[in-house]
Amino acid sequence: MKSELLMQTYGSDSSGIVCGFIFSPTQPGRPISADDALEWLHARQSAGTATQADEFLWLHFNLAHSASERWMRAQLDLPETFFDALREGSHSTRIEQADGALRAVVNDVMFNLEFTPSEIATLWIYAHQRIIVTARLKPLRSVDRLRASVKEGEIFRSPAELLVHLMRDQADLLIQIVRRTSADVDRIEDRFLSQRPTQNRLDLGAMRRMLTRLQRMLAPEPGAIFRLLARPPRWLQQEDVQDLRESTEEFSVVLSDMAGLIERVRLLQEEIISRLEEQNTRTLFTLTLVTVLAMPINIVAGFFGMNVGGIPFAENRHGFWVMVVLVACFTGLTAWWAFRRRKER
Repeated sequence: MKSELLMQTYGSDSSGIVCGFIFSPTQPGRPISADDALEWLHARQSAGTATQADEFLWLHFNLAHSASERWMRAQLDLPETFFDALREGSHSTRIEQADGALRAVVNDVMFNLEFTPSEIATLWIYAHQRIIVTARLKPLRSVDRLRASVKEGEIFRSPAELLVHLMRDQADLLIQIVRRTSADVDRIEDRFLSQRPTQNRLDLGAMRRMLTRLQRMLAPEPGAIFRLLARPPRWLQQEDVQDLRESTEEFSVVLSDMAGLIERVRLLQEEIISRLEEQNTRTLFTLTLVTVLAMPINIVAGFFGMNVGGIPFAENRHGFWVMVVLVACFTGLTAWWAFRRRKER
């Protein structure tokens, strides 16, 4: 519990900001602190230079820090609906336009050292012409990749391009998950087809649950962006609209590949279950056959074990062998009948 809390709050400052950058169309993002962000915002409100007019700000907040929401309310001109979404904790994927700004709720794979995509967390986004604010409760892998790209010097011309890069990082991450899961499914399928015993039914079930959850949480995202592109904000440039459309199409292709992989896992599960049922049927038939073959000797042994008068062949010196022949004949007839019924089926 303590390590999880440390993981969630790691990297944020006293205001709850995990990272902040100022971008210009020709320069890579410059990291800034909370004080620098306030100075930049105040400078823009008073009077900005021509260069500052082309700049925009990205602030990424850690909602697990108690000061983050207070700082956003006090220092950023964000709509109340954004904070309502944070309080509601809504995890339903949506991207919508309101008052000339973009508000989005997107889901992504959590960041962890083992790269296990079983956990999903939510990212809240507010984007306007000169500012983009992102907030999360738990570390997200796509945001971490975007942050690394910014630190490596990649240039972004607008908040929309930053959002496009985030979506493409999401798609790349999904591609990695699909490829790794597909390789695991290939290994299980090869083992299954080679008739070697496999104990991977639980692994297949976990893969299917993980893929289905990812698909359910991420599938609404392309549709939401396509609806947004039908009526984009005025400040979105034509290049931004085109990039959003292309990234959405790429995301849709990845989701389609994921749906195909889910269907493949389901079919492999059904084949494994069918083979197990067939093996169980053969085992049950063998047990039944042994029981049937032992029936004549059990019946005869029961009769001759009554210890009452009149037991046949009691005084006959060849009585034992006579009974052995009779039991063998009855057992043979029973076996012939059982195998004949099996062939008829």
